[in-house]
Amino acid sequence: MKKNGKRFKGRFTQKKGQRQVKDRLFRFLFERDREALLQLYNALNGTSYSEASELQMVTLENAVYVVMKNDLAFVIAGVLSIYEHQSTFNPNMPARFLFYLGQEYQKIVERAAESPYGSRLIMLPTPQCIVFYNGEREMPKEQILKLSDAFESKSCKAGVELEVRVLNINYGYNEKLMEQCQVLKEYALFVETSREYIRRGRSAETALNEAVDFCIEKNILAGFLRQYRAEVLGMLLEEFDVKKYERSLREDGREEGREEGREEGIEALIEVCQEFGMSKEDILVRLETRFSIGADSAERYFEKYQKQL
Repeated sequence: MKKNGKRFKGRFTQKKGQRQVKDRLFRFLFERDREALLQLYNALNGTSYSEASELQMVTLENAVYVVMKNDLAFVIAGVLSIYEHQSTFNPNMPARFLFYLGQEYQKIVERAAESPYGSRLIMLPTPQCIVFYNGEREMPKEQILKLSDAFESKSCKAGVELEVRVLNINYGYNEKLMEQCQVLKEYALFVETSREYIRRGRSAETALNEAVDFCIEKNILAGFLRQYRAEVLGMLLEEFDVKKYERSLREDGREEGREEGREEGIEALIEVCQEFGMSKEDILVRLETRFSIGADSAERYFEKYQKQL
């Protein structure tokens, strides 16, 4: 359990704010292995591109005007691929992808030599929106979410549509895709192994350290885990702590059944999410999901909490 001769002591050895944005493991892995990212793209599209240097990364970071921060986005061969990894199902992903596309297309038009008001067509990369789901809720191996599902009126034909492909990447699902992308398969194995060690009742830090040791021994993401052991364990512990805290809040809310208890739970969730560096947009989504409230209510609770600081 050492890295560069020093024993790893968990996320608490890192100074608060050392990583401004807490990366998800999925993004952390594929951002650092462009060959694996290209292999994943090929597996999804039946292509055979071989030059990872041709991937043009366009992932958005820390832009206050952006409604969502996506995990991975890149352009290759005229296709804009937007990948989002989630452990909690979110039916609003088509709208979130639409927001991102609007921002990215705006940048492309601004860079174009031609005016968008001119007579010449400005070419845009074809969007491909994919969610990789690995939560513990039972989900099909694949499903399609449509923007039109959220449209209030079904009596007229909508003038716009956006489809999101949701793939279940838990181990045992989408085996053909896994066989075509070895890193994705090993990622699924690593996640399943980590969950199994957690289920054995040990402390999270002990269990995750043992899971990493096991995967290195079995050559599951071995090189990656050796190089980034501390970072991986830090991310996993942060995610585990947030989920554990959220579960306790939900249980307290059910027992109290009062608005006062709900407000306390919401404030506590906002606080812990901010401690872990989550963006306002991600916090609002968690509030909506965990407390079954609308977007306006989530925004109101968030602004109320900010005024108390």
